Amino acid sequence: ALTEWMVGRKIDLNIERPVVEKTRPLLEIRDLTIKNDEGAVAIDKVSFYIRGGEILGVAGIAGCGQKELCETVAGLMHAEKGAILYKKENIVGKSPREIIKMGISMSFIPEDRLGMGLVASMGMTDNMLLKSYKNGKSPFINKKPARELALRLIDTLEIVTPGVTTPVSRLSGGNVQKVLLGREIESEPQLLITAYPVRGLDINSSYTIYDLLNEQKKKGVAVLFIGEDLDVLLELCDRIMVLCHGAVTGILEAQSATKEQIGLLMAGETIKKEADAQ
Repeated sequence: ALTEWMVGRKIDLNIERPVVEKTRPLLEIRDLTIKNDEGAVAIDKVSFYIRGGEILGVAGIAGCGQKELCETVAGLMHAEKGAILYKKENIVGKSPREIIKMGISMSFIPEDRLGMGLVASMGMTDNMLLKSYKNGKSPFINKKPARELALRLIDTLEIVTPGVTTPVSRLSGGNVQKVLLGREIESEPQLLITAYPVRGLDINSSYTIYDLLNEQKKKGVAVLFIGEDLDVLLELCDRIMVLCHGAVTGILEAQSATKEQIGLLMAGETIKKEADAQ
């Protein structure tokens, strides 16, 4: 009842997990080691893969290397060791621009929406241009397609804004996230990396984001989902990778996993150790 009063309409609290035929792995991470800004190891010899049509969730206590993992795959941080293979091609050391030039279709929804994902002082139209303005063949930028995209997103995602030129910093957190996610999805990625996409959002906006991610999954996109709500990870994701101090302690099938299992792995334990203790 509280949820209905807050949102103004009835909300189905069940998160859909569509069954999609998975393709071969689009992204493979092999023995990846990353150091953070302080020089400490943030990700320690991590290996995993994501297939097309699959959502791989990442669980772990905050600061376990989730941020560094996302930014390194996206080309924003340097890897000390290991390989990041996109369709068997190693992209370690490549910048985001170089990754795009290689023909790799990747989108990244960072944790810092207004600091890294969008320019807070600019409106929707100009923010739509951030990924494409360098592709123009003229010194002049044609804003018409970006404006049309912004208007289309306002309509399809029900973004509440006074207009396409209103600075996105004036929008609510949910609408900011819709702007960012809408722009990234419109680029038709094959790999979508998203870090805490519903943090700070109301329940209505959160379920809109889940629906958008599921739509990408149905299209065969490989989704890396960094989350903090175990209930959401268990309902939305196909598999869940658990990190503890930057290392993988387990990868579970979400449909059969439990919060207790994930909690043990987040603390550095293993399912086997729990059985031995009993």
